[in-house]
Amino acid sequence: MPRLPRRAVAVPAAVVIGLLAAVPAASDEPVLSRPHTVAHFDLAQGQTPESVVAERGGAVDMSFAFARQVVKVTRERRVRVLATLPAEQHPRTPFVHTAVTHGLARALDGTLYVTYATGTDRTGVWRIPAGGGTPEQIAQLPADGLPNGLALDERHGVLYVADSALGTVWRVPRAGGEPTAWATGPALAGLPSATGFGANGIKVHRDAVWVTNTDRGTLLRIPVAADGSAGPAGTRATGLTGVDDFVFPGHSDNVLAALSPANEVALVGPDGSRATVLTVQEGLSNPTSLAVNGRDVFVASAAYLTQRDPNLLKALLGAHYSRS
Repeated sequence: MPRLPRRAVAVPAAVVIGLLAAVPAASDEPVLSRPHTVAHFDLAQGQTPESVVAERGGAVDMSFAFARQVVKVTRERRVRVLATLPAEQHPRTPFVHTAVTHGLARALDGTLYVTYATGTDRTGVWRIPAGGGTPEQIAQLPADGLPNGLALDERHGVLYVADSALGTVWRVPRAGGEPTAWATGPALAGLPSATGFGANGIKVHRDAVWVTNTDRGTLLRIPVAADGSAGPAGTRATGLTGVDDFVFPGHSDNVLAALSPANEVALVGPDGSRATVLTVQEGLSNPTSLAVNGRDVFVASAAYLTQRDPNLLKALLGAHYSRS
């Protein structure tokens, strides 16, 4: 989630991100085809989709940041509320000054985990039973932080949280308990000369934790050591202006990244090269996150800056990219 202005402002429809021919293209087929909007949401009701995860069968689960909700969008395009996080009477959340739900992760058994930022002791990671129900806080994070992206490492039973305000990756036991500041440092921190908004999207992929930094426009890879500790962060891509969340569409290190202010989704190659694959012309409105189920790619747009048409878009991933 990018830092929000106090008022909606006009932004350019595109930001130059340097289309490079070096992006892997072993096939003539497009990276994404047949993009179309499958659901529109109500901005006035706080239905700003921040994070999206795919279920088997074609449904997706989403967090609505300003509605404090986690919802399911069915294949029939119906929206069902799975949980609403408790209201906070006096929120002091950094950057946004209101209570917001952010990152979402789904376990194989259907349990959902979501980050909640309030500026109070409710800030942290919350668990929602499979199928929906009463949310339960399982870990408390610093009130002056902004827990944002969330990733589940099911094999090791831990959750990773990207804190955009404190420039920290927190590690939390899946069962709940005391969080650990797993990774810190300048590469994860925001820029005081910009918005101060640092670590944002986060994924676990091939024995490493990958994180985006919005202010720096970077994609980082942090190895997970045998003892579970963090190795040195390495920069895998730069120039990703306004990057939010991302997803690995296949088994390789290719990434699809949401460039929110530019209303674009970019394919980022393992060498850091990149090319635009979706734009505002396909219906993006400040995209925040992506999810993949087979060859189906879902893109959530929150309309934070455009203030127009928060939505869920679906596209078909090229077979080459799903296999790679």
